[in-house]
Amino acid sequence: MSAHIEHLVTSGTFTLDGQSFEVDNNVWLVGDDSEVVVLDAPHDAEAIAAAVGDRLLLAVACTHAHDDHVREAPALAQRCSTAERRVPVLLHPADREVWELTNPGVPTTDLAHGQVLTVAGTDLHVLHTPGHTPGAVSFYAPELATVFTGDTLFKGGPGATGRSFSSFPTIVDSIRDVLLQLPADTRVHTGHGEDTTIGDEAPHLAEWIARGH
Repeated sequence: MSAHIEHLVTSGTFTLDGQSFEVDNNVWLVGDDSEVVVLDAPHDAEAIAAAVGDRLLLAVACTHAHDDHVREAPALAQRCSTAERRVPVLLHPADREVWELTNPGVPTTDLAHGQVLTVAGTDLHVLHTPGHTPGAVSFYAPELATVFTGDTLFKGGPGATGRSFSSFPTIVDSIRDVLLQLPADTRVHTGHGEDTTIGDEAPHLAEWIARGH
């Protein structure tokens, strides 16, 4: 069976810079009936593990290290590991400082731009798309005509850049130079909220820059 995409929403808090907000997070699973990769693990390891079921969890791959995306990543990885095989938590090394705010001392395995993760015969291409955080990445699955953007690109514009570790010029560069280079019909699965497409968002780049999100 070829890989397919599954969607789960978990709810909890996002805390940074002394502020805390209630949020709903998208969790994306890519795989088949035998194996799966989880993209982000916020709020509820039990619910995500239930979605994984008895499949082999190849990795917990993080789009970035804000607590509402990685809080449960170590617990999920440990829960799905065995004596013979440890499930890795994958994170871009530029987000290590952000990771330490939530999971101090917990090891991760580095992601790199251009790296390819393969699950159920489908390739997930790692795209370094910093700005929301220094190590933010997107995962592009050309065979599924889909990119998973975390909090880099949403329906209606870039992710927030008004907090520590973020940069508006950098996120605009990432969107313009990396994400908007993908085919227009590429579906965008985001870290929060609704889907969009590259083609729907591309015409608005100049507006975003003018607004200075």
